[in-house]
Amino acid sequence: MLALLGDGAEGLGYLLKERVADPAQLVHALQETSRGGSIVDPVLVDTLVRRRRLTAESGLDALTPRELEVLQHMATGLSNAAIAWSLSLSESSVEKASNTLFAKLGLASEPSVHRRVSAVVTYLRAVGHPDSSPSTHRHTAP
Repeated sequence: MLALLGDGAEGLGYLLKERVADPAQLVHALQETSRGGSIVDPVLVDTLVRRRRLTAESGLDALTPRELEVLQHMATGLSNAAIAWSLSLSESSVEKASNTLFAKLGLASEPSVHRRVSAVVTYLRAVGHPDSSPSTHRHTAP
């Protein structure tokens, strides 16, 4: 959505399908955008603001676009080799990006914590994934 607004919001309308089904809301949005105004669904605005706050709190905003891309691929369960192939990188480039993102997220190498899993959980929490609660992912070594 933010990429869509990159060139300005003049004449832009974005409504969820539930709102488009309401004729009064649809007519209002069409009138507003035809005058050069903009309409963005409040649910979408809330989601974007919440996601941005979580991203800043998690440290993900410190990642470069490449590091974030590597983390997104990690979150799908891909190995470094598969990430390298998917992004047309060398495996050593993926390893370097991984180590850098671990450092930026404050994930020190500890025997009882798997940094890759911790990084993925951080990412999933920031994007609002429903299965990323701490109780389901944080385990301590016996």
